[in-house]
Amino acid sequence: MPWADLRAAIPDRVRAELARLRAGLPRFGAILLDCGDTLVDERTEIKQPGSEVVLRGDLIPGAAGMVHTLKALGYPLVLVADGPRQSFVNLLGQHGLWELFDAHVISEDVGALKPDARMFDTALAAIGLTRADAWRCVMVGNNLSRDIKGANALGITSIFMAWSTLRTHEPIDETEQPDFRIEAPGDLPVLLDSLEPLLRFKGRSPMPKAVS
Repeated sequence: MPWADLRAAIPDRVRAELARLRAGLPRFGAILLDCGDTLVDERTEIKQPGSEVVLRGDLIPGAAGMVHTLKALGYPLVLVADGPRQSFVNLLGQHGLWELFDAHVISEDVGALKPDARMFDTALAAIGLTRADAWRCVMVGNNLSRDIKGANALGITSIFMAWSTLRTHEPIDETEQPDFRIEAPGDLPVLLDSLEPLLRFKGRSPMPKAVS
């Protein structure tokens, strides 16, 4: 093959080889996502008068793109949120995100609030997983005492969404210490991409903690 043709072919060959290598890597079994200040800006939420039901609210910048990207990458997505079901139907439905989730685990339906293990067990069961699969799932949320603590208790990789300042960013103890921290929704696909190669080792030892 002439050098000019070989040089032109190299980029495609490299991309194909990387795709082949990545296809053999283990993948996260599910991405569990909170809603308030993880997808939706809580400061913009409008509630129905005299009710806790949220009628509408704005998305955090980059949230829609993040959900669409994760869906396109083939990850099972589970909403794990505290509040009335109708709030999340309204909030995510208005932005075309509700139907992108494979399951919706809502505290009103479960009868428990995060960090109660029932919320996370229900989320895993909704997509055919059990606690034995928790190590290859992630939970993303803005609340250390609910999202992070609940995920940690089951061995789910916890990712703190630090976009909002409405709640504390300081864990009160190790049970609230997130495995990883991101500043905005757009950071999540990049982080998952960097963590997946470590899954082959995580079944034998804890996922390495992020350095903050």
